[in-house]
Order: sequence, then structure tokens, then C-alpha cells
Amino acid sequence: MGKAWLAGAAFSALAAGGAHAEAPAAPVDLDAVVITALRVEQPRAATPATVQVIGEDELATQAALSQSAVEAVAALAPSFSPTRQKLSGFGETVRGRSPLYLVDGVPQSTPLRDDSRDGFTIDPFFIERVEVVFGSNAIQGIGATGGVVNYVTAPTPREADGWAGKVMAQTTFDDEGEGDSFGYKAAGLVGRDFGRWDFTAGAAYETRGAFYDADGRRIGPDSTQGDIQDSKSWSLFGKAGFDLTDTRRIEVMANHFELEGDGDYVLVNGNRATGLPTTGVRGAQRGRPPRNKVTSVAATYRDRDLLGGTLTAQAYGHDYEGIFGGGFETSFQDPRIAPVGQLFDQSANNSEKLGFKIDYEREVGAVPGLKALVGLDGIRDKTFQMLIQTDRFWVPETIYESLAPFVQLRQALWDGRVHLSAGARQENATLKVDDYVTIYTSGAREVAGGSPSFKETLFNVGGTVTVVDGVTAYASYAQGFTMPDVGRVLRAINTPGQDIDSYLDVQPVVSDNVELGVEVAKERWRGSLAWFQSNSDRGALLVRNANGVFDVQRQRTEIEGFEATLRVRATDWLTLGGAYSHLKGRTDGDGDGEVDRDLNGANISPDRLTAYAEGTWGPASLRVQVQDFESRDFEGEPAANSFEGYTLVDAVGTWRFPAADVSLGVQNLLDEQYISYFSDTQNPTDNARYWAGRGRTVTLTVAKRF
Repeated sequence: MGKAWLAGAAFSALAAGGAHAEAPAAPVDLDAVVITALRVEQPRAATPATVQVIGEDELATQAALSQSAVEAVAALAPSFSPTRQKLSGFGETVRGRSPLYLVDGVPQSTPLRDDSRDGFTIDPFFIERVEVVFGSNAIQGIGATGGVVNYVTAPTPREADGWAGKVMAQTTFDDEGEGDSFGYKAAGLVGRDFGRWDFTAGAAYETRGAFYDADGRRIGPDSTQGDIQDSKSWSLFGKAGFDLTDTRRIEVMANHFELEGDGDYVLVNGNRATGLPTTGVRGAQRGRPPRNKVTSVAATYRDRDLLGGTLTAQAYGHDYEGIFGGGFETSFQDPRIAPVGQLFDQSANNSEKLGFKIDYEREVGAVPGLKALVGLDGIRDKTFQMLIQTDRFWVPETIYESLAPFVQLRQALWDGRVHLSAGARQENATLKVDDYVTIYTSGAREVAGGSPSFKETLFNVGGTVTVVDGVTAYASYAQGFTMPDVGRVLRAINTPGQDIDSYLDVQPVVSDNVELGVEVAKERWRGSLAWFQSNSDRGALLVRNANGVFDVQRQRTEIEGFEATLRVRATDWLTLGGAYSHLKGRTDGDGDGEVDRDLNGANISPDRLTAYAEGTWGPASLRVQVQDFESRDFEGEPAANSFEGYTLVDAVGTWRFPAADVSLGVQNLLDEQYISYFSDTQNPTDNARYWAGRGRTVTLTVAKRF
């Protein structure tokens, strides 16, 4: 009764006071937005793919509910997996495949030893918008088999009218007011345009308290993969630009982000048989706290009038270290160092990237309406994984080098009512591994190094048609690719006499994505419907072995689904909207070339229905949003891995006072007790990873722009 009353009260608040309403902000007009993740400047009506732009206001609303950009994207993107509410994004997918995360086009992933930490590399305060491109594509290179999530950072001021910026203070706590649940955040960003040059710079600092479920029980920490609760993070961001001429500009961006656990709680096993979730009690974790430490820098040069076209060149560097929690794991043991069962260790994954991107686009004068984009990408990624307590290589130093030319053609016909596109990318990659010795639990085998390589040509073709004004249909075929997690393979070699050239299968995971869709944009409503199919002859699945560790298996995978969205401006003060996504994934479990079992919860998300209502009255606004994750059974998986489903309701109210904006966000408004999707569908006998989701959580934010 109480929950029903609370939900009714929230929606009644939206229904009242229409006479004093002011029009809410209009939805983002994608025809007017340049999608930098696609590397071309074109209207949405010319793009044969599903694209979602999450604007600054939407991000600010979600930031009043959650503590990461990943959670904001997951709440708004239809086919994004439920997040784990942990530092690790292991198992989080888009359309059943892993997305490529970018910050201003700089790749954040670690594909050679995929540790799934790439969603936590920048503070969301510095993000102006998020571009989500759904479905496989290779326009940004390795990693985008599920799509691209590009964090576009705050721009520098471009008008010489003094200083501009924003500041924010925030506190988050459990609804019961538990003292150790309180977290705090302070952030600021300031910039100025001095005419020929401009800059912006900012800093953010955040402490996060313990998390509690709806039953008032402290949620257990993920002491292995890492957690965002009971942690601190700080970040520095800067961007500066210099206008060489009216058409030539150089811009430099730098981002440093660190998140580290406090290690104040130790895990207490739950009980799956009785439904008791894993919890935590006060105590000191052993070893170094889990940590993400990231530095990204990029320099971009753009000439908008070079031989009648536009040249864009970017050079970037990315340095990442991810420390994981320790333990007396079987895979860490070595009786030459300590008796079996008494050797404590923990790992750290390191990735150092240097790369460049060069694009040149111009109209082809001989063919009216034809534009050509040509480019060249290069990257060098050095990755290794250490056991840091005993100074041992778990994954040897592995270097991935790639050089990839590409071409993309776009033809506009019939006054721009029809757009056709086609392109190809030639990936030329080499993997370099020196001689090394595996750790003791893999037999301490000597493995001869090597330099296996591959060449892969990836194609795309598509088209859009403006059927009538405001109605656009599109169809496309695109290939995406990524590398299998070769680090898992290298560290597990246990057969004598192996060499990398003959042993390691470095053929990429190539996914073929077909998509059909239609979008409608009318004066008071927008809608879309997209059907897609994504197949891979040799996919890379995460499969749990007998020791509880996930291995990578190369299996055929087939994924099919659809997404539908609707947004209606019901009145001048009220906007209603929602989305539905359906996914079905199958894989070849017995290796006979035919799919015969469902993809499990580590590889595909549940079907989901979302709905929201937004109302605005003068200086006040309110948003109520619902996410319903539907139950699911997995054919070929243990019955214990079935997903029960759950429904979450969130609400955010904002008051815009002359001095500042004040927001009150309530996550899990109805205090739903649930087990997180990943915990519910994996590790059916593991009581240490039986995590509940967060209960009702309150966030108070004070923000000011100047």
C-alpha cells in the first residue's frame, strides 16, 4: 500500500499545476548535431544506424541519481545491460556485445587483457554529452562490436565575454541515514576565450560511502574485481585551443582520473539457497586497495579549407593501470615462494597506448552530391598483467600494432531525400610477444615468443530515405571487429614446447551487423523502431570453468532483436516517453557449427521496458523514470542461472533559484529489494558474489553556472 501511494503521489505531482507550466526543453535535434563518433559531419537523416545523443541536461539529471557516466548511459540507452554497480563492467553489453568507450575519440579499452574497467576513466562532471552509436562498426577501429560510447568533453568558451564555468557540490546517502553511507562530491570547471586562444580547466573530488540494499543490509564489497562503494576519486581535466586562422585550429585535451577503494570492509558470504545476499562488515582488506588510474592526452588539428575539403588529424596517448583485489587464489600459488594456500597475491593490469587518426573529407566535384572520406589510423598498445605482491608476470608484455587505411563514400540524391553510403577499412595488425615462462599453476612452462599477424577487410553499406517530411527509413550492413582476450590465453598455456606463432589464435572477432529502422520526428512527438541482427562465426564468449574463472571460448554467436522509442510532448509542461528493447542470443556450445543454446547473463542483457514523465513549472521540474527488467530463462544453462527480473523507479526534482540550482534525486524510489542481474545469472554456487542492488538512495546536489 505504501509503495503504491508513493508512486501515485509522484505522478500526481506531475499532473498538477499545469496552468503555471513553462515548456520543457525540446528534445535534442539530431539533424543539427555532429556525431563525432562517426568521424563525419552529416545530418542524422543521412546516417543509416541507430544513434542516441545524451545531452548535458539529461546527464545532469542522471548525475543526481547515480555516481557514474556508465549508469547514466545504462539508464537511457534501450539495449544496454543493467550495470553491476561495481568498478568492473564485466558482462555489461550493448545489443549483446561489448561497446568501445572513447573520450573525445581516444580509446579507453584494454582489448589484449580485457578487464572491463573502461567505463570509469573520466569524471562525468567534465562530459558535455554522450554519443551512443548502436551496433557493430569499424569506423573507430578495434572494439566496437556492440557499438560506440563516446564521451564528448566540455568545450572551451568561444566568445570573449569573460570567465565562464560551473561548480557543483553533492552528497549521497542511504535513506535510513546510515552514517557510513554518506558520500560527498565537489567539482568545478572554468574557462575563458582570449580571442585567438581559449582554455578550460577543472577538478573533481568524490568520496563514496557504503552501499545498502532495500532490507537495510550493507552490500558486500567486490574485493576482487573492485568496487565503487567505500572509495575516493579525484580527477583533473584541461582543454586549450589556438586558432591559427579562421579555418585552422589546434586543440589539446588532457584528462587524469584516479579511483581507489578505502578497503574499510571485508566480505561476508551470503547464502543463495536461502536468498541471503553477500554483505560486508568493518575490517581491513589485505593488500593494496583496488584502483583505476588513467591519463589520456590528445592533440587535434583541423583545417576546414584544405584543397576544398576538411582535414582532421589527432595524436593521442593513453596510460592505464587497474589494480585488483588480492586473495589466496589457486592461480596465484607457487610452493617455491610459500606453502600452497598461504601465498597472498593480487594483480595489476597495465596498458599504454600511442596512436593517431587522420581524416580528410571533401566533395567530389565531378559527381554532384558525392562526398569522400579517406583516412589512416595507427595504434601501438603495450599491455601486461603483473602479480604485484610477488613481482611476477601473469600476462607477459604483449604489443599490438595496427595500421588501418579506410575510405567512406556518401552520395546524396533527390535534393538530399536519399543518402547512400559505402566504405571499407583494411586492418593490418601484428601481435608481438617475447619468450616467457608461465606461472607455477600453469606448469611454469617456457613459451617461445612470436609475432602472429592478421589482415582483415571490413565493409559497410547503407542508405536512408526521407519517406515524407519527418519520417526517415534506413537500412545498413556493417562489420565490427575486436581481439579475443589473448591475455587470458597466454597466462594459461600449460603444454610444453609451445610457441606463440603456432599456438595463439589471434584472428579477430568479426561481427556482421544488419539493421533496418525508421524514425519519425513530428512537432510534438518523436519515435523510432529498429530491428537488428548480429552474427559472428567465431565469437569470443565468457565461459565459467570448473575453478570459477571465466575463460574465452571461440564459438559461433547469433543475436537478434529490436528497439522501440517514443517521446511525446503531451502539454506545454508535460513530456512523456519510453523505450522497449528485446534481445535473443544463441551460440554453438558443441562446436558443430549450429547454434544450440542461449547466450547467458554474462553475454547478453534482459529485455527491458523504460518509461518516464517530465514536468516543468516555472523554476521547478520533476522527472520520474521506471526501468522494468523482464525475467529470462537460458536454454542450456543451469536452472539456478535464470533471471527473476525486477522493476526500479527513480525520481529527480530540481529547483532553479537565482543563486543556484538545487536537485533532490531518489534512486530506487520504491525501495525494491533485488539481486543484481549479473549475480542472479552467474556463479550459481558462489555465495561470495551474491550481491543485492542498492536500496532507496538519496542524492542532494547544488550546482551553479556562471
